Amino acid sequence: MAKEQPNKAKPAGKNSQEPKKPKFSPYWIYAGIILIFLGIQFFAGGGFNEPSKTNPAEFETYLENGDVKRVVIVNRKMAQVFLTDEAKAKDTHKKTEDSKFLPAAGTPDYTFEFGDLQNFENMISDAKKNNSISTVVTYKTESNVWGDILLTLLPFVLIIGIWIFIMRRMSGAGGGGGPGGQIFNIGKSKAKLFDQNTDVKVSFKDVAGLEGAKEEVQEIVDFLKNPDKYTNLGGKIPKGALLVGQPGTGKTLLAKAVAGEAKVPFFSLSGSDFVEMFVGVGASRVRDLFKQAKDKSPAIIFIDEIDAIGRARGKNNMSGSNDERENTLNQLLTEMDGFGTNTNVIVLAATNRADVLDKALMRAGRFDRQIYVDLPDVRERKEIFEVHLRPLKKVAEELDVDFLAKQTPGFSGADIANVCNEAALIAARKGNKAVGKQDFLDAVDRIVGGLEKKNKIITKDEKKAIAFHEAGHATVSWMLEHAAPLVKVTIVPRGQSLGAAWYLPEERLIVRPDQMLDEMCATMGGRAAEKVIFNKISTGALSDLEKVTKQARAMVTIYGLSEKVGNITYYDSSGQNEYNFSKPYSEKTSELIDKEISEIVEKQYERAIDLLSQHKDKLTELAEILLEKEVIFKDDLEKIFGKRPFEKSEAVQLKGTVSYEKDNDAEEDLVSQEVPTPTQAEDESGEDKAL
Repeated sequence: MAKEQPNKAKPAGKNSQEPKKPKFSPYWIYAGIILIFLGIQFFAGGGFNEPSKTNPAEFETYLENGDVKRVVIVNRKMAQVFLTDEAKAKDTHKKTEDSKFLPAAGTPDYTFEFGDLQNFENMISDAKKNNSISTVVTYKTESNVWGDILLTLLPFVLIIGIWIFIMRRMSGAGGGGGPGGQIFNIGKSKAKLFDQNTDVKVSFKDVAGLEGAKEEVQEIVDFLKNPDKYTNLGGKIPKGALLVGQPGTGKTLLAKAVAGEAKVPFFSLSGSDFVEMFVGVGASRVRDLFKQAKDKSPAIIFIDEIDAIGRARGKNNMSGSNDERENTLNQLLTEMDGFGTNTNVIVLAATNRADVLDKALMRAGRFDRQIYVDLPDVRERKEIFEVHLRPLKKVAEELDVDFLAKQTPGFSGADIANVCNEAALIAARKGNKAVGKQDFLDAVDRIVGGLEKKNKIITKDEKKAIAFHEAGHATVSWMLEHAAPLVKVTIVPRGQSLGAAWYLPEERLIVRPDQMLDEMCATMGGRAAEKVIFNKISTGALSDLEKVTKQARAMVTIYGLSEKVGNITYYDSSGQNEYNFSKPYSEKTSELIDKEISEIVEKQYERAIDLLSQHKDKLTELAEILLEKEVIFKDDLEKIFGKRPFEKSEAVQLKGTVSYEKDNDAEEDLVSQEVPTPTQAEDESGEDKAL
């Protein structure tokens, strides 16, 4: 027979099939120590050589018969009885020899406990005198050293064990540094490392749009790959880049693409990972993070939601006491640009609250670049749709991606991803074999307006009021040049709303007063219709009033469009006004501002009433059709009003904002809501985000 060749050892690689050795657990050590203590305790007392038990009465009988050779009194409470050789041969005591384990040499034949020592000694003395026996009595003191030590240490062991258990649970739940959340690793960095051995599937191909941001980030990656290309001319690699943008625009996705594309170590963590209940942990984790990055340099550190630790110092702490987040921020500032320089370590960070960040963190030398990630335009939305349509297995052939991009103005990348997913769910709910155009339109309605509630109980009077309210919005917007063109109107309850009007306004970079006033007039069309038709008004215009009040206040206090107040703005782009408790203007100016706001709103309300009074018959006809069909579109308005005289070219209409007028069910209020656009995002004061 051929001798079998021994197997060659395979190199330990990623695909190696060698069985993994089980990890050694320290609990085996604890179990062994406990077993040793129990064994010592068991065998120290005799273990299997335990003598037979007897009682004082039987002992007295043995003593009178002369069977007892000697008695050993142990610890003044127990007697060990040793029999004579003749007594051991008697049948009465032969049971000891028949036992499974024979007693060892020096082991007593019987043991028993007695009561009072003096009485026991007197009993032995009387028996010796009366029966002339020569029983020897000795005394002995025994102590179980190991048992005493065990009893002494047991309370301390229990206390220490409970403390270690609680600390491990706390460090594990609260995020103690290393694997397993050990208490001693609580100051270690919690960053997740991505390198060439990590399979990251996201690349720059998966990031649609954001061309400018991608170029900036790709250049940062190229800095680390080819540093000589830039340093040969005397340039320095930037220390950091800050991604700023609205939620859902793709900041974190861009960082994931960097992790997938960069061939250097990539440390990823959140700003909240530095925050801990223990003092000094945040600063310790910052030090450990940068130490790991230096050891693996060139490297990239990504801190998501950096505003968790990067808020302006002195603004979080009203009591003046030491703030842990400030200590963490100070350490981060030192590590990014202090005496100890970081070679080839670049910090990426993302936030949607750049206005609250500390100025020292934003300066050049720390975050040299601020990359603004805006909401996508119509071209970028088309690219984003193409990316998110790939995972859908069956899409209708007639689906027009350009149409979807036009129907979702103001949507972020996350919103578009949600639209695609919701469309697939709606198609599956309907039993369709492919995801079609109507499924996407329903998905947009579902996301913006909420779920349809056709079974909601609404009285005829309420439904009629809702229909005229929505018809009023549609009529006024159709008659005004700068008002948003209508897409559709519905009185089907959806979410918290009882009615909705959909518009597609222009996406303007600058807004003129006549455009703002037309938008305000269209917003007041709902309440004006109630006044014209029923000669009554209701609480249905709550959000309409809120919207126009914000717009009017912005005209007066932000954009300086009021002649009486003048070319003055009280807008603070730094965002520091939120920490002030006083107004930046006097009481007299405040009264003037309030008066101007009221006049602007009332003028547009009267203007809407005049328009609807002139077209009252068409308003009624539109409301009747809306009551009958529940949903009407642009074509229905053209049949009643004719072609809109202010219709603009298709190219201008591609960019826009969906305006969504809804009737609040809980308050019986007609509410208007707009999806934010890049133009709206420029106003960070919160006063007017609907312009």
